[in-house]
This record gives sequence, structure tokens and C-alpha cells, in this order.
Amino acid sequence: MRYMAGYDMMETMRNTNQWMGATAQAIASYPMFAMIPNPAMNWIAAWGEVTERTFQRMIVKPDWNIQSFVGEDGRDHPVSVIPVVERAFGDLIHFKVANRKAMKRKILLVAPMSGHYATLLRSTVISLIPDADVYVTDWHNARDIPVSEGKFDVEDYTLYLVDFMRHLGPDTHVIAVCQPAPLTLAATAYLAEEDPDAQPRSLTLIGGPIDPDAAPTEVTDFGRRITMGQLEQTMIQRVGFKYAGVGRKVYPGLLQLSSFMSMNADRHSKAFNDQIVRVAQGQASDYDTHNRFYDEYLAVMDMTAEFYLSTVERVFKNREIARNVFSVKGKRVDIGKITDVAVKTVEGSKDDISAPGQCVAALELCTGLPDSKKASHLEDGAGHYGIFAGKSWRNNIRPLVLEFIDANTSRPRKTRAAAK
Repeated sequence: MRYMAGYDMMETMRNTNQWMGATAQAIASYPMFAMIPNPAMNWIAAWGEVTERTFQRMIVKPDWNIQSFVGEDGRDHPVSVIPVVERAFGDLIHFKVANRKAMKRKILLVAPMSGHYATLLRSTVISLIPDADVYVTDWHNARDIPVSEGKFDVEDYTLYLVDFMRHLGPDTHVIAVCQPAPLTLAATAYLAEEDPDAQPRSLTLIGGPIDPDAAPTEVTDFGRRITMGQLEQTMIQRVGFKYAGVGRKVYPGLLQLSSFMSMNADRHSKAFNDQIVRVAQGQASDYDTHNRFYDEYLAVMDMTAEFYLSTVERVFKNREIARNVFSVKGKRVDIGKITDVAVKTVEGSKDDISAPGQCVAALELCTGLPDSKKASHLEDGAGHYGIFAGKSWRNNIRPLVLEFIDANTSRPRKTRAAAK
């Protein structure tokens, strides 16, 4: 119960701050205060508006908000988000474009399950939709999943990816961003041995910790310093009474957010102070730069405890992927079995989350893959976010990834049926 009490306490604090912001905005906006102009009242109203919005966004799943795009024919093409595979812990969704001919490229974008929703890749999706048929893994918030649905750890995550790849078929090109890169590599290796006919055509790994020890960062150092017992005691709580997942052990989104914010506390503090000033001066809007960024950044989701703990223990501490000893349901997944899937890695020279060297380590693990099917790219001057959603992605990395996909779209493949 103490864990549930802790979870409910955090939610109470969040709810209270949201209420205080809304109350301050409402009181300071009374017409009677306008009779005697006072800059302090404008500031109080601005503080209330920013505070209410900030704490309210923490429990809201952002919308994809991709309405349409202008095609080569000059017409608007509406975009619909359609679930094609629905599972307890995550769905496979399709961005269906109306009135468009079939696309040659079919892309599965594997979104991270690391505290934020898949909508963190909104700009990535928008950049790919004009040139491909796009599918995304849409992971669910663990607080909303009843305990009766069971556990969800790194092995379950891997098998979800296997099922999604099987559903989409062998003409799929997979792009894994950040956290899922190691498990996506494992899922591909799993298919290579268990169901080679369902393997994707290509696999692009962007800024993922394939070998965390290849280039230590603050993230990997933290994983080394703390024991699993300490991690479970300090980070894991049970979902409180407010949500459908009541009683489920999770790494709470609000706790994750506090960690995110503390890494750059001064920058975030300045950003919010500046926004309050802009609101007070009437220079802010619903969709200004601050709100667009923080509406997404503040929207956090709980992870199941078993997924978080098994990720730290097996991917970071024991380096099971890096040492090629990862197993699923007691059976080793040999990355060397990948012989027919082209693999490309992308890294940013200034990535302080997955530093250069961590992701490209995947190519050394693919011992069964010829060099002609391996590729890597190091983007000079790019940080972690930039390699999949920023200017570096739009101007340099995206064209290279599409070229890589095209180079591995129509090549012949030996299928199990043909081998027989």
C-alpha cells in the first residue's frame, strides 16, 4: 500500500498545482481588477495560465494531429490513424492516406517506450508520409492497463515487434529510434531463425544503445552506479486508485519527468519564466514554440516495472544484446543469424544519450551479414533529438535513409519455400 500511497501522493501534488494555476488565472482575470490597472495581476494571471497548462499536460496523451498533406498532384490528402493490430500493451497503427496510389515504400517506425508517447515521433512521421506508407508502434500507458493483462518485459516487447513485422510482411523497412534499437535488432534475429520469410527488407537503427559500454554517458554511468535493489526501491511504485491499472507495479511517468527535468533544470526554469513574461505581455499563443515543445515533453507515460527493470539489467548492466547472449523464452537469439536484412546505423556526434559508438556496434554483431548489406552514418553536430526529428534529420539523414531503403527494396530474397 505504501507504493500506492506514494503514487497517489504524486498525482495529488500534480492535481493541486493544476488547480492552483487555474484558480490564480481565474481570480486575476476578474473584471473588477481591471478598474485599477496593476501589472502584478497580469503576472498572476500569466503564472496561473502557464502553471495550469503545464500540470494538466502531464496526464494527457497528445494527439497525432496529422490532418492532411499536399501530394505531388497538388491536392490535399486526408490522413487517418487506423489501428491494424491491437494488443494490451501497444498497438500497431497505420497512417492511412486517402486517395493516394499504393506506395513502393512501407515503413515500420518503432517508437521508444522510455517515458514519452509515440507522438514524440510526430515530426518524423510527417516527414515520411509523403514518400512512404507509414506504420508506428503505439505503446500504451501502463497505468491504464489492468493487472489481469499480466506482465510486460523486454522479452514480451521483442515478441510484440516480431508479431508486428509478421503482420506487415517481408516487404517492410523497419526504422527503430533510440531505446527500441537493441530489441528491434533482437526481433529481426528472432525472425531470421524462426520465420525467415517474414523478415523485413532493411533495418535502420537510429541512436540506440546496442552496446552501452562502447561510449559511456551519464545514462550508462547511472546504470552502473545503482544496484537493481536500489532501483526497485527508489523508482518503482504501484498505480493508485484513480486509474484502471490500480495495483500494477510501474516506473511512474511523473517520476521519470522529474529526472528528465533535473538534467537541464536551469534551461527548463528559464523557459517557463520567459513564457510567463510572454503571456503577461500578450505575446504567447496556444501553438507557439514553447507550448508545442512542452505539450509533448511534459506528456509522460508509466512503464511497467518489469520492462524498466529488465531493460536496465539485461540491456545496460549485463549487455546481453552487445554480447549476443540475449534470449527469449529460454532460447538464445543469435544476431549472427541475420544474413538477408540490410542494416544501417545512424548516430549524432553530439548525442549525450546514446553516444557515438553505441549504435554502430550493431554492425559488428551481424557476423552473418556481408559488408555490402551494412551501412553507417555519423551526423556531425547533431544531438540525440536532431538525428530523428530535427534539422539534421530533415536535411541530411532522412534522404540517406530513404536511399538505403530504395537500394534494398527490390532485391531478390531466398525464402524458406524456395530453399526447399
